[in-house]
Amino acid sequence: MTRLEKIGGTEGHGYSEAEWNARVELAACYHVFDMFGWVELIYNHITLKVPGTDDQFLINPFGLTYDEVTPSNLIRINLEGEKLEDSPYPVNPAGFVIHGAIHGARKDAKCVTHTHTTAGLAIASTIGGLEMSNFYAAQLFGEVAYHDFEGITDEPEECQRMVQALGDQSAMIMRNHGLLSCGQTVAEAFYTLWKLERSCQIQMATAAIGKPLMIADAICEKSTAQIKTFDPEGIGAQRIFDAMRRRAARRRPDLDWLAA
Repeated sequence: MTRLEKIGGTEGHGYSEAEWNARVELAACYHVFDMFGWVELIYNHITLKVPGTDDQFLINPFGLTYDEVTPSNLIRINLEGEKLEDSPYPVNPAGFVIHGAIHGARKDAKCVTHTHTTAGLAIASTIGGLEMSNFYAAQLFGEVAYHDFEGITDEPEECQRMVQALGDQSAMIMRNHGLLSCGQTVAEAFYTLWKLERSCQIQMATAAIGKPLMIADAICEKSTAQIKTFDPEGIGAQRIFDAMRRRAARRRPDLDWLAA
């Protein structure tokens, strides 16, 4: 038995097929994030709505690192972050406040991600925020919301302001804090965050070597529209996520469930 099987197991007994599949995909996403280095000690979360429910979600156990997450040690919780099943692990209630507010307000936000990466925090801490100066930023033209920093996010009143700031967008820069994305699927939320994170990385690198060459709004608008034209059914994100999941699986051959 491996260490990860000891702390969580890999069997789907007791779950419906739909929930087990959701657990596998969400756990795989944690390992993909770990592969990219999008981790912050034991903090940050990726949450996913339990299929067939409107107010139940899956979240990582508080205290485990992302590479320790498995399908069966994910915890089912409600909108208040309360555990709905037995688990030896706690839930970080402050960490879920952000996710719970978005899940509760947006029926299409079935998956919500939040990170504190160096590049994401760096750009979130600049006055101008995300610049339209690179290939990936141009694909997010007019699709990134902003929310001002108000301290550690644990107050319902702030969460309502955050939800209002997000509106119907799928990406948000939380000023002085980090990045956030949401989507109807794990793959969609992952790919939106990847584009936002990549944009921030390139912007940070550009700032270190010279003045950025800005892209005209008309070209950015065209670029964003082209992405939707190239992939009208939105299946590209799933293909990308599955490929990253296979890559993560090659790093962890002991986890049979991780292979796409």
